[in-house]
Amino acid sequence: MPPHDLMLTPTGPTVAPRYDAHAAHHTPTEVRRPARPRRTPVRVRRTPTNPYLRLFALPGARAFTLGNLIARLPMGMFSVSAVVMIAGAYGSYALAGAVSATGMAAGALIAPWIARLVDRHGQARIAVPATAYAVLGQLVLLLCAHAQAPAWTLFLTTAATATAPNTGGMSRARWAHLLKDAPDAKAALHTANAFEQAADELCFMLGPVLAAFLCSSLFPEAGTLVAGVLFLTGVLLFAAQRATEPPVAPRSATASGSPLRAPGMPALLAVFLATGAIFGSMEVVTLAYVDGPAAGPVLALQAAGSCVAGLLYGRVRRSPALATCLAAMATLMTFPLLAATLTGSLPALAAALLLAGMATAPTMVTGMTLVQRLTPQAQLNEGMTLAVTALLGGIATGSATGGWLAEHAPTTTWGYLVPPMAAGLALVVCAATGTGRRAQH
Repeated sequence: MPPHDLMLTPTGPTVAPRYDAHAAHHTPTEVRRPARPRRTPVRVRRTPTNPYLRLFALPGARAFTLGNLIARLPMGMFSVSAVVMIAGAYGSYALAGAVSATGMAAGALIAPWIARLVDRHGQARIAVPATAYAVLGQLVLLLCAHAQAPAWTLFLTTAATATAPNTGGMSRARWAHLLKDAPDAKAALHTANAFEQAADELCFMLGPVLAAFLCSSLFPEAGTLVAGVLFLTGVLLFAAQRATEPPVAPRSATASGSPLRAPGMPALLAVFLATGAIFGSMEVVTLAYVDGPAAGPVLALQAAGSCVAGLLYGRVRRSPALATCLAAMATLMTFPLLAATLTGSLPALAAALLLAGMATAPTMVTGMTLVQRLTPQAQLNEGMTLAVTALLGGIATGSATGGWLAEHAPTTTWGYLVPPMAAGLALVVCAATGTGRRAQH
């Protein structure tokens, strides 16, 4: 007989279960439920309420902005550096001013063509060689001035620097590309344009001060040398951010003609031309009126007012019409005239320039936003560069007009009549042509 713990089955012997008396009378052990996993608190990323924080939360926005700011700072340095460098070498401010004006005129002619190439072939592909060529021209100008070469070489080399790309326009084009599919694209683009205008004012406020400091404390050519290094470095950093670069538009889209043919664009450029006359005349007349080392800081207050107003304007959800901004500018531009005529006090003039500058950024932001709406997407760089070219033409005209009045009028204060008159002209052109109304619909 098999052992008691084996049983015969058709398939063979199997082990029978043993009877365990202890186990039979033992209370069954309570089955433990598996411990619940510890909940890790989930951090919900809140959307920043500050529109500027939301803007720079976009991937790559901070990187290309940093490079562009480095590249934009020299734009306020080159002109002052050239004047100081040439006047020190040749003893003639007339020659220095003529050379600087030649470079500005050449830039106004060539910049739209550079911008068209940027639209057709991409920012990095065109901006880097164009910048390298412009910096090379600045270095040749430096060597000519240092060696006191014939005056004609100065005019020739300064014309070669006109290939410098419009870095501010390229930055605005990147914002337009990044924000085109955003839920609040219109408001976000308004904030981006406000930041860009504030950055322009900051660079043109700090650039001349830095250039004057370098040329006076080191050597006359230091301003041009440092500006060239900063310009090339900034453009290289900016162009390296390929993830945020707008795609190249099809050739058929960029070959459809100039943005000048866009409805409303010629009238808007006329407004920019008159607006530029405000800036050019205000600068020259203030330099003639103050006539001393305090002129630089006093003028910087106007840029500071514009910078602060631009940052505040970027937080406004609904921007006013261009005509409203121009009306405010025409009113505020009378403050320097009143301060110089009624008080003759330098602190009063400084305060008036600070207040007058606060109308600049809102007007420019609104105008540049209209340029972006009127210009086809494939020609955005060219359209914004045309606006800058119109501004430069107005600055040159205003400088000449304000300078003539400051020198030939009975008193220097007569020159302060030009800024409010130019602002009034811009307002009349805007109202008569309906500039802005077509773009807003």
